[in-house]
Amino acid sequence: MITDKLSKPQLFKGIALFTPGGDLIYCIDPNKQGRWHLHLCAALQEILDLPEPPHFLVPCYTATIDHWLDPHTHHVRTFAEAYPSVIRHQALLNAIFCTDLVWQTAPWQEGLCDHMVLATYRSTFPQLWEDHDLIVNLDSSQAQVQSDIPMNLTQKLQLQAECYVLRLFVAGHSLNTQRILQNLHALLERSLGYPYTMKVIDVLTNPEQAEIDQVSATPTLVKVWPQPIRRIVGDIDNVDKLLQMLGATDKI
Repeated sequence: MITDKLSKPQLFKGIALFTPGGDLIYCIDPNKQGRWHLHLCAALQEILDLPEPPHFLVPCYTATIDHWLDPHTHHVRTFAEAYPSVIRHQALLNAIFCTDLVWQTAPWQEGLCDHMVLATYRSTFPQLWEDHDLIVNLDSSQAQVQSDIPMNLTQKLQLQAECYVLRLFVAGHSLNTQRILQNLHALLERSLGYPYTMKVIDVLTNPEQAEIDQVSATPTLVKVWPQPIRRIVGDIDNVDKLLQMLGATDKI
């Protein structure tokens, strides 16, 4: 069984930005620079063809984590908080940041996070209320997103062809589910060599999606794109079997 976690610096700051539809873009920054939310918003604009960066999502749909060195004890300490709109995604946040934490709920920002105010943006930014199965890691070394240069159709088709779309079906959000997520993210980051997005679906709360994808047991990983559709049941920790299912053994 593979239990290696993603290779992360000991000291870093991470920020995750969700959309109302459930898409996620995040960054892990060992240099702890400021204003990362601007880069994430610019990347969302480019990926989803938005008319402008969706700065109104900040801070309502963000979560942040900070691994820092206590100057008095010389021990690494961690502070992690998420806003009420995204606190339910703790299992996913722990998976992408390779932690095992109970996240604190950040205080609600009066005047910034009013649901009625946010709803006024829906007609201008409808893509943000749709679920595109996106989980995007914005590399800190490639953060200068040219948000004023829209992607042309050829670039979009190339991105779609080179990006794996995966669905992981689980039963409940238990510690075992979190372990599966961490191991699977680590394995894909280390072995796949291609961008991917992965949506986690709980069959207990979304049985209709499990029926659509013909899932009868958990955990099940379904490769939706590129076609043909393939799946692996149970033995997700098996590297060779996973890469064979993904059809990626000749691409790494």
